[in-house]
Amino acid sequence: MSGAGRAVPWWIVLPTLFAAVLAAHAPLLRLPYYWDEAGYYIPAAWDFFRSGSLIPFSALSNAHPPLPSLILAAWWKLFTFAPWVTRTAMCAMAALALTAVWRLAVTVTGKQSVARATVVLTAIYPVFFAQSSLAHADMFAAAGTLWALAFWLEERIWPAALCFALAALSKETAIVTPVALALWESWRVRQPRRVRIRNVLALVVPAIPLAGWYLYHWHKTGFVFGNPEYVRYNATATLTPLRVLLALAHRTMHVTLHMNLFVPVLAALGCLLLPPVKEDRAEHADLSPSRARISAQHQAVFYVTIVANVLLFSVLGGALLTRYLLPLYPLVLLLCVNTFRRRLREWSSLVALSAAAFVVGLFINPPYRFAPEDNLEYATVIRLHQAAIGEIVTHWPGATVLTAWPASDELSKPELGYVTKPMPVVTIANFSAPEIQKAAGEPQTWTAALLFSTKYDPPHLWLELRRWNEPFDTRYFDFHHDLSPGTIVRLLGGQVVWGESRKGQWVAVLRFASGPGPRIVRYPNPVPDRATNSATPFASR
Repeated sequence: MSGAGRAVPWWIVLPTLFAAVLAAHAPLLRLPYYWDEAGYYIPAAWDFFRSGSLIPFSALSNAHPPLPSLILAAWWKLFTFAPWVTRTAMCAMAALALTAVWRLAVTVTGKQSVARATVVLTAIYPVFFAQSSLAHADMFAAAGTLWALAFWLEERIWPAALCFALAALSKETAIVTPVALALWESWRVRQPRRVRIRNVLALVVPAIPLAGWYLYHWHKTGFVFGNPEYVRYNATATLTPLRVLLALAHRTMHVTLHMNLFVPVLAALGCLLLPPVKEDRAEHADLSPSRARISAQHQAVFYVTIVANVLLFSVLGGALLTRYLLPLYPLVLLLCVNTFRRRLREWSSLVALSAAAFVVGLFINPPYRFAPEDNLEYATVIRLHQAAIGEIVTHWPGATVLTAWPASDELSKPELGYVTKPMPVVTIANFSAPEIQKAAGEPQTWTAALLFSTKYDPPHLWLELRRWNEPFDTRYFDFHHDLSPGTIVRLLGGQVVWGESRKGQWVAVLRFASGPGPRIVRYPNPVPDRATNSATPFASR
């Protein structure tokens, strides 16, 4: 890989990356909406698109800033309201973020070869790849943060401040990066006092529009940070010291090991044991300077950003979702790639090894629990839900369906792409034993049930890890075991009339005696019984 030549301008890089990202996600563009997309971000944008309201009314307001809703509504206005338009918009946002990665890498290394490798690895890293077509606020915030960092390291202070403000108006937690950098700048005593004050002021300015949004939200709803349950789950209930330490361990793993990230990280650590490689010169190679490291000042910005975000999301956030750390992965990969180049002459082989590990991670799940949105497992979940809902709509269109979120929204909100008209639902929290027992004690108002795995629980999870970690996951991170369909049948009655499982995820449809429509029993891929490790239609034999 060569780094010679004039840097390609961003306005050429951006459309090239957009075309590549869009092509890579082509099979996913028409998928209906998934999980938090369906639960908040699409309803919020849909409400703004229809009414102009910045405060969602078809979902409880979480006080998330409105910029993603405005951008998605603009795409729908230009084209049409459809999942493929939304996912195309997200691919464009991912391309914008990758363009910032390109610019950042060229700025801190001066090598287009390093920039190319970093952009490719970022684009195919499973977490980033999956989020590149999912309508979450995190990709908007990542794009703003990465452009802000690129401008900041170019010493373009006020464009950086603008991008930090846009990032915070996309996701409120993005404000942690400029605040952390402001603290770091205030401690840099070697800078002239005037420069230090200017930099700190520019980094504080992005908090002003965010504060304005919260003031507006309080005026409209009476709540500053969203509905009380949201605040409790994501803030006040997360402040137990043991929970923070456990979350910090998870977050550290997320930025060093998760989804095969350990391959470039360990390779980079191994490269540090080697002496720096001399730059290529036609003559006097022994007198050539060593390949340059990223400067200490630039590295400090990276480390401040990484540490601040890891600490913040160890304290806040009820769910340990890796997409919250989306801006950090390009920084980690850039540090790794430049280390490869600095320490190894054939450094492209380590880039290829890392790329192969990431491609594997896209399709093969790790042997531990993770969110399906961290790789292409989310598409498996969507397709299973589509198939199950298709069975209900085809054979029992008049049914009232017992289910849990997000299937309750998938059945009752046609705008999410699963049904053409809403179906009545009865909602429970999940399919754990307490919830099913509670439902069994209530009057039966449903005629069918849609069951599904609400947590990914790998069948080959290490036993010792399961035994040690599960009590903490249950207590602090909302983990639970879903009952098998057969066990639920024994508690609620009815009959499993359709079921399917793929890659550790499963769905099943139950019909009860009073249910309308024909009695049809189909098992395209039987639901596994976790208790016996067998696969049977009733999952209880």
